[in-house]
Amino acid sequence: MSNQIETVTQAPADVVRGLYDALIRGDVPGVLARLDPEVIVDEPNQLPYGGVHQGRETFVQSILGAMMGYAHVAITAAEIYEGPTDAVVGTLTAHTTGEEFPLTMVEIHQVEGGTVRKIDVYAKNPHELAAFYTRAEAGTR
Repeated sequence: MSNQIETVTQAPADVVRGLYDALIRGDVPGVLARLDPEVIVDEPNQLPYGGVHQGRETFVQSILGAMMGYAHVAITAAEIYEGPTDAVVGTLTAHTTGEEFPLTMVEIHQVEGGTVRKIDVYAKNPHELAAFYTRAEAGTR
């Protein structure tokens, strides 16, 4: 009889699916559980939360906090591929004006040890997205 403990490793695509499922539910602890403690997230520089961010608490405060501070985020589709890339489609709705903005992004995830270690984010139209955030912050359309 063996006393070895069997470790079940999730496929990278399943880790990313779990991350998006948690994001869609607004489950912050679930999001954090799928991120490496030192996760690196590289967002387009044009965005108010743009740049390179490190650490899951920074991710929650600097990225999710900024995004959700301006608008309600509704991810309507997240296509996860077996490779490192997935496509995200959704709608942002400004808290202040109700303006809706169609969100289309491609993200490249690096998964190691069952958590997301790095996310490179490529927005379809980062300048228009930045302008949306500016209008949402100002309370205008």
